[in-house]
Amino acid sequence: MYNNVIISGTGSAIPTKVVKNADFKNHVFLNEDGSLFEKENSEIIEKFNAITGIEERRYAEDSVNTSDLATQASEQAIQSSGINKEDLDLIIVAHNFGDVKKGSIQGDMLPSLATRVKNKLGIVNPNCVAYDILFGCPGWVQGMIQANQAIKAGDAKKVLVIGAETLSRVVDHSDRDSMIFADGAGATILELKKEDKERGILTTAAQTYALEEAGYLYSGPTFNQELDQDINYIKMLGRKIYEFALTKVPAAIKVAMDKRGLEIDDISKVFLHQANEKMDEAIIKRLYRLYRKPVKGNVMPMSIQKLGNNSVATVPILYDMVLRNQLEGHSITTNDIVVFASVGAGMNINAITYKV
Repeated sequence: MYNNVIISGTGSAIPTKVVKNADFKNHVFLNEDGSLFEKENSEIIEKFNAITGIEERRYAEDSVNTSDLATQASEQAIQSSGINKEDLDLIIVAHNFGDVKKGSIQGDMLPSLATRVKNKLGIVNPNCVAYDILFGCPGWVQGMIQANQAIKAGDAKKVLVIGAETLSRVVDHSDRDSMIFADGAGATILELKKEDKERGILTTAAQTYALEEAGYLYSGPTFNQELDQDINYIKMLGRKIYEFALTKVPAAIKVAMDKRGLEIDDISKVFLHQANEKMDEAIIKRLYRLYRKPVKGNVMPMSIQKLGNNSVATVPILYDMVLRNQLEGHSITTNDIVVFASVGAGMNINAITYKV
């Protein structure tokens, strides 16, 4: 018998408010020094689309907060798993800014979002422990790694892991990078199952680069010098992140694969953080190059074109969409081996190999 740690349920909360690239045509984009960006918005948007692949993104409705999206995704995951919510041992919520109410200038993390989700789900069991993790965009993958460790240690049997964010509330609208970010939530139930055949989480890997890399994503003031410079927004050094990810992410994925002696041809799908279409395509090419193989078709599902970058939510939403046959040309079947991987603020990288 195998003690398998499997994903028994998935769910996602994708906001209904669609913001297209054309909606940014009247934005005033500024340089870091506050000067007016010299190119026309139409040219900025066209170049942005060519690089990131983003055509539109989703924003939460004004009355909806991160914990609300997290709860919606959790309800779906619990329902699809068929478990009793009172049997959950852990609730782990990955996010980066807490509940940022529309119009607020700060995030609200007291109590934790995990506590809020437990409250909204109406879970009574005090032995269901709820906590948050801040790990940048790789937060959901890291939550899965922690859940797996808890289960393997015998401290849990059923864990709810959520990635949720409302980045639209923390962007500087004068910064071109604001067009990248979006809102959403994805959730999974991770469960211990004793079975005749091995499946579920096979291996994990995680890294943190915290010297120069620690400043690649940061909180900083608006580029608009006429606005309050003491309010912080999400900022990033895009070129630095791109160069970092291209070399470090494939290597980190290989670490996870090598722990099990997996070859690249053993992998059916790579569920990669949806940060930038061109960057993700380059990461996959580099990964296959490590094995001296060309990229095989359809190995990497993509949701960024329509959903944008919703940080910790990208990987679980993507997996949920494929399971529900919502991405044309992508499906997974029993015995497929897939990879979950992400990169983000820290700079943190992580990866999981998983047998369906």
